[in-house]
Order: sequence, then C-alpha cells, then structure tokens
Amino acid sequence: MANIESLTTPTSSDISTRNTSLTALHIWQERRSGPITPRHNDYRSPYQRDRARIIHSAAFRRLQSKTQILAIRQNDYSRTRLTHSLEVAQIGSGIVHHLKHANMTDSVLQTWLPEESLIETICLSHDIGHPPFGHGGEIALNYMMSEHGGFEGNAQSLRILGKRGSYSRDFGMDVTRRALLGILKYPVIHQKVVGTYPEKPSSFRQFKASQWNPPKCVYQEEEQLLNWILSPLSEQDQDTFCLVNKPDTAQHAKSLYSSFDASIMDLADDIAYGVHDLEDAIVLGMVNKEMWLQHLEPALLASGSDTLSANIATIRENIFSGASHLRKDAVGFLVSHFITSCNVKKQDVFSHPLLSYQVHLPDSEAKALQALKNFEMQHIIQTPEVQMLVYKGQQMLLEMFEALLSDPLRLLPTELAHEWQAAEQTGNGRRIICDYMASMTDDYASRLYNKLFVPSLGSVFEPM
Repeated sequence: MANIESLTTPTSSDISTRNTSLTALHIWQERRSGPITPRHNDYRSPYQRDRARIIHSAAFRRLQSKTQILAIRQNDYSRTRLTHSLEVAQIGSGIVHHLKHANMTDSVLQTWLPEESLIETICLSHDIGHPPFGHGGEIALNYMMSEHGGFEGNAQSLRILGKRGSYSRDFGMDVTRRALLGILKYPVIHQKVVGTYPEKPSSFRQFKASQWNPPKCVYQEEEQLLNWILSPLSEQDQDTFCLVNKPDTAQHAKSLYSSFDASIMDLADDIAYGVHDLEDAIVLGMVNKEMWLQHLEPALLASGSDTLSANIATIRENIFSGASHLRKDAVGFLVSHFITSCNVKKQDVFSHPLLSYQVHLPDSEAKALQALKNFEMQHIIQTPEVQMLVYKGQQMLLEMFEALLSDPLRLLPTELAHEWQAAEQTGNGRRIICDYMASMTDDYASRLYNKLFVPSLGSVFEPM
C-alpha cells in the first residue's frame, strides 16, 4: 500500500488519468430513477440535493430520539443519534478540507476528493437505519430475523436510502450512486458472511445478546441495488471489492474493503465516538480523573503519539476542570489533532480511485483513537448500569416483534399491513415488520410497548 505523498507529483500518465476521471465523474452523480429536471433557477449540484433530501427526511428527524450510547431521557445533555450524526458530518468535512490543502493542487487525488455536500450527505445518513435502543436494539432485531435474512444497522441504512425512503416510489431517498457507495461500509450480501447461531432459547428472558451479533452486510433484498452501485467499476474491481475473509470457526465472515468516501466517514465516526462520547461520560460523572489516570492515560501514552504525550497533562487538567470552556478546549484539541493527522494511502489491488484511495491515521494516532474506543466500551458501555437499560430495550423489541408477527393484519398500521401482505407473497413479509420496528424512536417504541402490554396505558385516540 503506497502513501499518497509519493504520488502527488503528476506525470503524463497522471494527467491522462485525471482527464479521463473528469469525464467519468458524471456516472457517479446518477440516480436509479434517472435524470432529474431542475426546478426553475435551482443551481444546486446533485450532491447538494442529496444532502437536502437527508436533512428533510422523517428517517433523519427520528434520530433525535434514538439512543447513541446513553439512553434517551436519562438526562438532557448527552448526545443522540442525531447530534452524533451532525458531529460526524462536521468532522468528515474537516477531514476532506484537510486533505484538500495537505496535497498538491494538481494531484489526481484532488479530482476524487468528495465535495463538502457529498461527504456531509454520507456522514449525516450513516446511522439513519439504526433502530431504537442503540446496538442492543440491533441485536434484538437480528435475533428475530436470524432465519429470514438478518438485521444490521448499516444494511438498513442502505435499504432506506435505496428503497424505503420517501422521495421515490421505488428507489427510497433516490440519492446519487456515489452517495450510496459512500454509505456502503460492507459491500457483501448477508448469505456470504453469516455464520452459525446457537439454538434459540425457549424464552426471551434467556436471550444472550453476545450470541446474536449481526454480520456486517447488505441484505439479499438489496442485491440488485448493490449491483447497480458497483456497475461503473471493472469486473475485477467489483470481484475484489466484494471479497471476504473466511474464518475457520462458525463466526461471521467480514468484508475486506470499503470505498474512499466510506473510509472518510468511518474515520469521522470513530473520532466522534472516541472523543465526543467520552465527553458525555465525563460531564455525567461516569468517568472521573482517577479512572482516566488508571486506565486511559497510560494507553494514550503507550500509543507513541508525540503530540498527545507532550500535551497529555494539559488535556487531562482541562477535560476534568469543571469549566465548560476548558473542557471544550481539550475536546477540540483531540478532534483537531486526529483530523490533521489524516493521510491517504493507495490500495494497489484496485484500478478505480474511488476504491484505491483510503484515508488512514498514522499508527500512533490510530492506536490512541483505539485506546479511547476501548476505554469507552469497557468503562461505559459494558457497565451493568448501562447494560440493564440495553437489556430492557431488547426485551421490549423482542416482545413487540413477536406480537406484531402473530397477527400483522390486525396490529400493523394499515399501510404497512398491506405491504406485509404483498411481501408475504414473495416470501419475506417479516422484513416489513422489521422495517417498522427499526424506524421507531426510543419514545415511540416505549409507547407502543405500553399500548400493547400495559392495560392501564394507551388509548385509541393516541396516534401510532
């Protein structure tokens, strides 16, 4: 894998490639529905239209009441999926801005850097398919769908953008091909990567979440959409892009590659999670200075980052100072450091720039970011206090799914009941129930649970 710095001086071959690239860019702006006739005096680019579609969609608005890490309504400070997505978009555009100015203006890379509205579209919509109650909700829905194509948050995001969104009868949000490629973190069909699950317990109460993690994938139902997204690529690039590792055990296989834009989005997501979600935990008292000194600071120092080592005392004092402006200075320093450390490497196994270019952090900064993520997983997410809430959300979703599945025509909203009936004729009506469950906010799911199972709550006058 070659560093892009060695490729920034253009040769005659580079110039020829860049000219060819410019003529090929338009194919990535296509939509499955075909060309759009611009409204009068509307000069927006296709990617600006994509961003507008995401921001104005119901699926995006619902993120305001979906759990990021800490449950909604536990406080009025911590981040939701919506505010997290906004921060990922800001960091993603910051990475692109950094790469634009850190590389030579006549580099071939400049041709393929996503414009701001495109990377914001990808980042804003990266969690749009995630269900209520965070990753716990994802596992619960995968459990109910394990014999019917599975459930996975990234696959659901692609399904909404390409099929279930509200801007087209048949093509969902109907965003551009390149936006869909950027969302496509795992370009492999479910059947190609799913492992072997244990036997299901006799009761939901015996459900063990760790045994039902979903494979990272695209649903079988979206195989035609996947083929359309990848169709401009050479056959060899397509075959390589869709390769997976194959573990010897019954575990899920994993895809090996993602696109250039997806690598930017994924890194922005990791930075937002690693830094901003830690800030939430500190402000709420879940992480204190003693925990930082014992568990996190040694790992950050061991990463080998000279910048973090030189500034670690200031970061620690500011982030635990109790003064919001000093805490924000520490958080901003960390985010800025990760953004400005980014570089681009080239995967020589691909011929197309949208696959060959990848954004990376240097090893030391990558280890530091991983240390932040590991700390949060161990000392925040996996604590009994958080896991009890995760378990409760999972149990609610499992019971509601079972109830809706028992009599869909009776219990589903009328329009969805008709969709379920039509889908049953093609063999997978359960996917429609799963779409409905995944679209719910935490609040909506709680209200529906009460309406179904708590006799004293719910009313015919309460719209669902």
